[in-house]
Amino acid sequence: MEWLSIDRWIHVLAGVTWIGLLYYFNFVQVPALAAAAADKGGPGPAAIGKYIAPRALLWFRWAAVATWVSGAAYLGTRLPGALMLGIGAQDVYLTTIGMGAWLGTIMIFNVWFLIWPNQKKVLGLVSATDEEKARARRVAFLASRTNTLLSIPMLLFMGAAGHGLPF
Repeated sequence: MEWLSIDRWIHVLAGVTWIGLLYYFNFVQVPALAAAAADKGGPGPAAIGKYIAPRALLWFRWAAVATWVSGAAYLGTRLPGALMLGIGAQDVYLTTIGMGAWLGTIMIFNVWFLIWPNQKKVLGLVSATDEEKARARRVAFLASRTNTLLSIPMLLFMGAAGHGLPF
């Protein structure tokens, strides 16, 4: 009956939201902004930057928090063992889920300490020079692409742990 756990369902739904928005940013919004900026006769990227990106980033940030917190709640007393990767306990589940948890922890760090502070500069939510905006754009882009790459093994470890598959 573990599949009935509310923590697990919140974790899955928040994770789908977080990773879905991550993929949206990387595979839809970034190319769309580039195309909008290159289209001299079009409306430009202002609407995306003013109306869509701030709202999407709000959901993105808090879905990351909800995913991490609900995952920690779901693990409960097993969280310390997972964060220790099952070392000492010789528990394949803790090792496998712990790898996913650490990748998720790196990813939430990137969201709150690299992506969001730099996106605030890019979107003009905080003042920044053009040089600072260019650097912020690059840092946010690289952190977001890193999270996209990390999401694949993270999802693999999470799924493997849930299905009893060791690595």
